[in-house]
Amino acid sequence: MKKNEFYFDLPKEFIAQTPLKDRSNSKLMKLNKISGEIEHKIFKDILSYLKKGDLIVLNDTRVLPARIFGKKETGAKVEFLLLRNLGDNRWLTLVKPGKKAKIGVKFIFGDGILEGVIVDHAEEGARIIEFTYDGIFEEVLDKIGTMPLPPYIVEELKDQERYQTVYSKYNGSAAAPTAGLHFTPELIDQIIDMGVEIAYVTLHVGLGTFRPVKADNILDHQMHSEYYEISEETAEKVNKAKLGGGRIISVGTTSTRTLESAVNEDGFVSKSSGWTEIFIYPGYKFKIIDGLITNFHLPESTLIMLVSALAGKDNVLNAYEEAIKNNYRFFSFGDAMLVI
Repeated sequence: MKKNEFYFDLPKEFIAQTPLKDRSNSKLMKLNKISGEIEHKIFKDILSYLKKGDLIVLNDTRVLPARIFGKKETGAKVEFLLLRNLGDNRWLTLVKPGKKAKIGVKFIFGDGILEGVIVDHAEEGARIIEFTYDGIFEEVLDKIGTMPLPPYIVEELKDQERYQTVYSKYNGSAAAPTAGLHFTPELIDQIIDMGVEIAYVTLHVGLGTFRPVKADNILDHQMHSEYYEISEETAEKVNKAKLGGGRIISVGTTSTRTLESAVNEDGFVSKSSGWTEIFIYPGYKFKIIDGLITNFHLPESTLIMLVSALAGKDNVLNAYEEAIKNNYRFFSFGDAMLVI
């Protein structure tokens, strides 16, 4: 299966640069995963597609203000993106420009409230940096860090919370689980009032989000590990929905990958945590999820491949063509799709 089979042409003006004032007022495309039939709605209309007994699964990870800028003793400015806490004050980072971050080089951040030394190289040109600081690291980051917005968003984000879901809880991500950005507390309450269950998983988004598929044959692509947790409460809700005939609808590719990583041979999940490298592409047989709420993704990305595994590549590419014709907004701050 070739990477270019998932290519589509997207003019730059369709890439959303800012979030809408009302999170739930984005467009919603409903895609029938069997027939490919398309309906055009507003996200808050998602209530009309849900029913009592369904289970919505959300990723409650919270994005760190993980983009920080350090200075060398020479005054040279270097950008760091924190990807993963390795313990002992060491972090896996992406560095730009990387040639300035050699082993042993010291960097000063935020007028000295944070210092770091490069201690090792990592794969894909990443670096491992060891920090020294006073106090609590997350509080230091809040003072000096900014949201790690994707490179295709060039406009300034005035409200940092707009790159967080309203239910975000556990710090650890280098990017937002953007399908969840459409939900408001009011909409979640309406969903619960319908008799639809809500459950939470945690998957901290890491390097895989920033890593494009370079191999022509997608089977040669290697996903990076990302940490996930499933609570006992969530496992019970998932299994109850399965046994009761309810539909399990995951919000985002991260929730999907978490559930599909944790399922056992009997088709159920249990309380668990660990690292997942699961790569879902057409031909994959889903074991847990029945539906997916997601955004519109980059061409040739692992994300569009996952959606294609659920709804079929031709159906998905046709839906993307329709989205462009109907002026949908793409990527992180863009509009939504319901595949069911």
